[in-house]
Amino acid sequence: MEAILLVGGQGTRLRPLTISTPKPLLPTAGVAFLAHQLARARSVGVTRIVFATSYRAEMFEAAFGTHAHGVDLAYVTEDEPLGTGGAIRNAATALTCGPDEPVLILNGDILSGHDVRAQVDLHEKAGAAVTLHLTEVDDPSRFGCVPTDGEGRVTAFLEKTPNPVTNQINAGCYVFRRSAIDSIAPGEVVSVERETFPGLIASGAPVMGYVESAYWLDVGTPEAFVQGSRDLVLGAIASPAMPGEPGERLCLEGAIVSPGAVVRGGTTVGRGAEIEAGATVLGSVLQDGAFVAEGATVRDSVLGRGARVGAGAVLDGVVLGDGVSVGPGNELKNGLRLWPGITLPPTAVRFSADA
Repeated sequence: MEAILLVGGQGTRLRPLTISTPKPLLPTAGVAFLAHQLARARSVGVTRIVFATSYRAEMFEAAFGTHAHGVDLAYVTEDEPLGTGGAIRNAATALTCGPDEPVLILNGDILSGHDVRAQVDLHEKAGAAVTLHLTEVDDPSRFGCVPTDGEGRVTAFLEKTPNPVTNQINAGCYVFRRSAIDSIAPGEVVSVERETFPGLIASGAPVMGYVESAYWLDVGTPEAFVQGSRDLVLGAIASPAMPGEPGERLCLEGAIVSPGAVVRGGTTVGRGAEIEAGATVLGSVLQDGAFVAEGATVRDSVLGRGARVGAGAVLDGVVLGDGVSVGPGNELKNGLRLWPGITLPPTAVRFSADA
């Protein structure tokens, strides 16, 4: 089976982490986020993936080449953003399968543990044009919802509303019949949610919903990115690409954690990163070369490459860009983000994004 992996977004919600690195390549539980998707795709029978690229397109082939995690890889780049449907149609020029074959569509910012094989089986048994993974959420008013009938056919795509008719939402993983992809107008900006799927439903083509509420997370925000990495390390979702066994922390090659430090909660300690005695690091992501000094506390945060946290500093829900230096005594919290190269001198002042 072939797949298309949508990785063209700029990841603006994750800045400053994505200033120099596309969101799908950010280190997540020790490897690039896409490594988890590639390995899982291979485990469900995918043998070839076409990357639909745009932002910093050259970095994807540099990272993975033409074969990785048991999957052959090809790359197709959009010169101008084409929307989800346009990106899928553009990437389809590199597919090799026939018109009736299933094509798996994956989003480069979704971490999901649902049964992809079962989704494909439903698609083929129903003779569907498209089969969507739908997940159930506690508060569907925050999303557009996707109702289905008694046979599992999708009946509509509804915008956000205070009174949703179902708690089922689009989880961003699709199985297309190849001919349904080819019906999308080439070279045009097209939204699958607003145009392709409603158009297929209106034409009478079978659009199915595969409902499963397994682990599912959109990692597009700093909070969700930290949660996804933490959950992978803790084993809340399994990944064949994990570079170690599940546990309270994942330490990569060359990482130094003092015996007197407390490091747990699914923390990743990157290559060459160091945590001194008396420091506490909980549920965080420390990229390569990051440093946390004695007595500092880092919680639910991301430290970019080479970022430094001084003695006694406190970080809670913070993102430090590459090379940021936080002097001793600073207290940073509530979603504060520091851009690469910023240096905060020693201080007892508190900084907060909501201040």
